[in-house]
Amino acid sequence: MNIELKKDCQWSLVIPTSMGVRITPANGQPVHSSDQFFMQATSAETNVASIASYLGLPVKVLTTFVKDSPIAQLIKSNLRSRNMAYEGVEVPQGGPWGYRHQFNIADSGVGSRGPRVQNDRAGEVGRTLNVNDFDLDRIFGKEGVQIVHLSGLIGALSPETSKFCLELARAAKKYGTRISFDLNYRATFWKGREKELHDIFTEIASVSDILVGNEEDFQLCLGIEGPEAGGKDIAAKIDSFKEMINRVKKAFPNASVFATTLRQVENANSHYWGGIMLEGSNWHVVEPRQINVLDRIGGGDGFVGGMLYAILKGWAPEKWIQFGWASGALATTFLTDYAQPADEDMIWSIWEGNARVKR
Repeated sequence: MNIELKKDCQWSLVIPTSMGVRITPANGQPVHSSDQFFMQATSAETNVASIASYLGLPVKVLTTFVKDSPIAQLIKSNLRSRNMAYEGVEVPQGGPWGYRHQFNIADSGVGSRGPRVQNDRAGEVGRTLNVNDFDLDRIFGKEGVQIVHLSGLIGALSPETSKFCLELARAAKKYGTRISFDLNYRATFWKGREKELHDIFTEIASVSDILVGNEEDFQLCLGIEGPEAGGKDIAAKIDSFKEMINRVKKAFPNASVFATTLRQVENANSHYWGGIMLEGSNWHVVEPRQINVLDRIGGGDGFVGGMLYAILKGWAPEKWIQFGWASGALATTFLTDYAQPADEDMIWSIWEGNARVKR
């Protein structure tokens, strides 16, 4: 079954997000022993949207910025370079102890040394994302949106962002926009708000058309029993993942697509990468295949981005997970935590296992 999308929309994909910067040491070194760093603008949600924006579909980012901040200028320039439109209010910094854009400090790891990531989100301006700062009737009603992609990271960032995501889902439902929801559970975001966030996530999931999450996401966000996380033989757990997804489908019958990634880590630079997707009553499984990894961060976002792109293009459902799998694998070959595909063929070549030189 194909997902029926609205026609004549200005935007293929709209995402709410909190933008920040990511700094990573050069040459795969640890943070504590480095004095040279690569800095990029980043967010998990724009990682997802990059597949569609680089491949030519119109994407809009809903966010917020620190007024007169050079980091905000860097972020805006980066979004323009990724072919993304953006909309968001400018919030005064309020002095040196006021608002700022988040910092993500990442050691990508090498070989037997695993990655380490520290999030420095004190004073994060994205926590002020407020539904009153956006004209949802204009965005969804007049401009038109085919898919809105919501992330549990933004849904749990603050009470204001939780309400924002909930109202986006309600507006999307009102205007016939399809809703994609990646649960993205983070324990530190949920601490002290478990009941409140469970209720909000449950309402968003109940109106979503596409639900994405791993075994921990579905259990901890929605209370759906799933397999134990981790382990060495991820392929042996495929049946238990299917059982979990069937339980999710029973609890949230409005959704027509359910997906999860499969990852088994051999070392920092070699993973077994797979995926499972239930579309209607049809299972689509990519058995874990070995991939070489430069930086694992953003692989899951690439998977979702590729799957959404394939849906937006109206391809046959079996291609949704194939393109998603390959987009995720592509993302792990970039120093940025988002994939920058030159064209569709670059992604399909990964799916086909063809790394021969292109002349």
